[in-house]
Amino acid sequence: MEERKTITTEQGTRTSITWQCDDILLGHAVSTFKEPISFSGSSQADVVRMHFGMKGNYAFSYKQLDKTYDLIGGHHNIMYSKDFDITVYNKTLVLETFGIQFPSALFIQYTQHANDSLKRFAEAILAGKNVMLSEQWGAIDSPIQQVLQQIIHCKYNDDLKKLFLLSKSIELLVLCAEAYENTRQEQFVKNKADKEKLIAVRDLINERVQDPPNLTQIARIVGLNEYKLKRGFKEIFNNTVFGYLSEQRLHLAHRYLQDTRKTAAEISYELGYATPQHFSNAFRKKFGFTPASVRNNP
Repeated sequence: MEERKTITTEQGTRTSITWQCDDILLGHAVSTFKEPISFSGSSQADVVRMHFGMKGNYAFSYKQLDKTYDLIGGHHNIMYSKDFDITVYNKTLVLETFGIQFPSALFIQYTQHANDSLKRFAEAILAGKNVMLSEQWGAIDSPIQQVLQQIIHCKYNDDLKKLFLLSKSIELLVLCAEAYENTRQEQFVKNKADKEKLIAVRDLINERVQDPPNLTQIARIVGLNEYKLKRGFKEIFNNTVFGYLSEQRLHLAHRYLQDTRKTAAEISYELGYATPQHFSNAFRKKFGFTPASVRNNP
């Protein structure tokens, strides 16, 4: 079941879409505010919440954990409490979020024999504790971002769409658990200001995939030296700046092939490849099939 909503108030507009797949609920929302405000939310549903902040900076107070988290664009975590009461304070005028809710019993069934971090999390739920998977929120890296985009732009219908969304929910759970293990090993990026700048680098690349600045220009734009830019980006996003850009280009190309009638040659030039052959080789290496096969086998 899919539901779309647009709510406009004096404070701004919120556009959302939710998908109900058996007992799992997925949702994507974009909120546009006229000014910084605070707003509250609550729920009594006995669910585990996966939260992804895709764009925008905000803080939120979580009553059941008695903590406030100060968050910058591009983060994720998993949380559980029997009741759920939060107050959000937006710092930017646009917030984009994504969430998945698993019934607690189903989540335990999936995770009680998973990796150590998920097993501990499941044990805490069984013990009736209010818990966050990690006190340090993970960054949305390229694999997580691509799955989020695949869900948001899903073209399937009916039962096939349901199967797709269910599989992607589990994939995100695995990716987030894996990212948590990597987050605990961060050593180089130790202050919030540098992390904000590195997330700004990622956002800059996403916005300028078709005409990206070079490393020197990026460093100057965000105010980091190239050494800190390269090492910090690799630590947070588990990829080099160039590697991340390459992945974004190829996934965008895949979407163009599915959603438009542009030729592979047109797409290759639009995304900055030197030649269509260079694009085709990179595409095959990434996905294991040629650009032409995307349209031959939709």
